Amino acid sequence: MCDAGPMAQTVCVIVSAVDRERLQAIAGDRNQLRKHVDRARIVLASAEREPAQRVAAHAAVSRPTVWRWQQRYAEAGVEGLLRDKTRKPGKTPIAAAATARVVALTCTTPPHQATHWTGRAMAKATGISLRSVQRIWQAYQLQPHRLRTFKHSRDPSFAAKLADIVGLYVDPPAHAVVLSLDEKSQIQALDRTQPGLPIKPGRCQTMTHDYKRHGTTTLFAALSVLDGGVIGRCMQRHRHSQFIRFLNAVERDVPAGKLIHAVLDNYATHKHPKVLAWLSRHPRWTFHFTPTSASWLNAVESFFSKMTRQRIRRGVFRSIVDLQSAINAYLAEHNAHPKPFVWTASAEAILAKLDRLPVLSECV
Repeated sequence: MCDAGPMAQTVCVIVSAVDRERLQAIAGDRNQLRKHVDRARIVLASAEREPAQRVAAHAAVSRPTVWRWQQRYAEAGVEGLLRDKTRKPGKTPIAAAATARVVALTCTTPPHQATHWTGRAMAKATGISLRSVQRIWQAYQLQPHRLRTFKHSRDPSFAAKLADIVGLYVDPPAHAVVLSLDEKSQIQALDRTQPGLPIKPGRCQTMTHDYKRHGTTTLFAALSVLDGGVIGRCMQRHRHSQFIRFLNAVERDVPAGKLIHAVLDNYATHKHPKVLAWLSRHPRWTFHFTPTSASWLNAVESFFSKMTRQRIRRGVFRSIVDLQSAINAYLAEHNAHPKPFVWTASAEAILAKLDRLPVLSECV
C-alpha cells in the first residue's frame, strides 16, 4: 500500500485477484454482517485509487475510518477485515456491596435538608461515578426525581356514593338523562408579550414565558353521559346565582318528561340554600354528590382536561371576549360529533383497587 502526500488523501491499495473476488463476494452477500460489507466496499473502492474523501462519502463513514481499514487490510488481509481487535479490559464492575449501599441510601432522607437524592449527590456520597449511580437506579427502577401525589377519601359514605354514581354511568335509569355538572373557574385570558414561532423540523414551537393578563372567566358545563354532548355557559363569576342560571339553562335544554340525574362535587355553591330551594321546585331533578376528595368520579372533569390541553393552555387571548369565543367554538366542535361517555370499571373493582393501595410507600 502507498499513499500520496502527508495527508494521505489518495491511498493506493493493492488487491490481488483472489482477494478482490473474495471481497466482492462479501460485499454482495446479504447474509454478511453490515460492518463486514462496509469494510469490503471501502477496500474495493480504495483499490480503484479513489480519494479517501470520496470513499468515505460513498460508504457513509469518516475519513479516519477509511484509513483504519485500509491499514488493517494492508497488515492482515481480508481476514483482518472480518475480525475486530480485542480491547483492553474496562473498569471493574461495581461491587455488590456498593450497589446495595446506593439502593439503601436512595430510600433514605438525603443530607443537608434536601428534598430528594440527585445523581451527583449520590455519586459524591458513595464514591462512584454519576453514570454508575444512574445504571443502578435504572436496574432497580428507582426514580428519586419523580413524585406521585395521592388522596384517600375519608368520606364515611364513600362506598355507597361510589356505587350510586358508577351505577348511573354503567346502567342509567330508563326515561332519564344523566348529567355530570361542574364549573371550571378562573380560566385566564393570557396574551403573550411577544409572538412565538411555529413548529418546524428540528425545532419545537416557542412561546414566551411571560404574559399579559386580561381577566378570567368561568365555564359551567354539563356532560350528557348518554350521547357525550356538553351544555356550556361562560360567566364572569361562579357563585350560587350563576349556578342557578346555569341550572335553568340546562332545564330548558333537556326535553320535558325526562328525569334528570345530576352528578356534582361537594363545592359549597352546589349546596347553597337557594340552590337547594331551586331543587325542591324542580322535582324531576336529583343531585348525586361525589364523595369528598373524589372529584375523579365526575365525568365532566375529563372534558375540562381535554379542552385545557387542546384549546386553552397554549392559546393567546387578547381579551375575555376572545377567550369566551374560543371556548364556545370548542363546545360547538365537540357537540358536532359527540361520543357517548363509557365507564368501564365497576364499583367493586374500584374498591378492591383502593384496598390494595398502601398507606405509605416503601422502598424494596
